[in-house]
Amino acid sequence: MGAQGQGADAIDGRWLTIPRTLSFVLNGGDVLLMKRAAHRRVFPNQYNGVGGHIERGEDPYTSAIREIEEETGLQVHDVRLRAVYNIDAGSETGIMLFVFTAYSDSRALAADESEGTLHWIPVDQIAALDLVEDLPLIIPRVVNRSPEQAPLFIHVSYDAQDRIRMRFAGED
Repeated sequence: MGAQGQGADAIDGRWLTIPRTLSFVLNGGDVLLMKRAAHRRVFPNQYNGVGGHIERGEDPYTSAIREIEEETGLQVHDVRLRAVYNIDAGSETGIMLFVFTAYSDSRALAADESEGTLHWIPVDQIAALDLVEDLPLIIPRVVNRSPEQAPLFIHVSYDAQDRIRMRFAGED
C-alpha cells in the first residue's frame, strides 16, 4: 500500500484531531496532579494530570512515558491505556486524547514548574480541588479500572451554554 495509500492527504471536508496524552501517576492511595500555572492558556490554575502533545514519530504510549518523565522526573511502570477521548470543542480541529495510568515507586519529583506545580493528592480528596471539568467523572473510572477491562471510549462536546457533554460508549 505504501504511504500514499494511507489517505492522509484527504483532508478536504474532514474533521481533524490533534493527538495528546494525559496520565495519572499513582503511588499508594495518591494520584499526582498538576496545578496549572496562572499564565497557561489551557486550564490556568486548575488541577489536571500530566501530559501533552504526541510528537511526530511517537505512539501514544511512548508519548505518555516521555511526558511523565519530562514533567515530573519520575520513572514509572505498569503504564496502561485507560480511555480514549474524541473532543469536539466546536473548532475546525478537535483533540484525540489518550488517557493512561502509571505507577511510581517514588514520590521524589524533579519538575520544571513553568507549566505548574505538582501535588500528590489522596484519590478520595480530589473532589475538593479546582479540577479540570471532566476529572471528577474520569479519575474514579480510570484509577479503579482493572487490568482486564478495555479502555473507555468517550466523546466530549459542549452545548449552546458551553457546558461539557460526555458520552461514554456502551453506557447510552
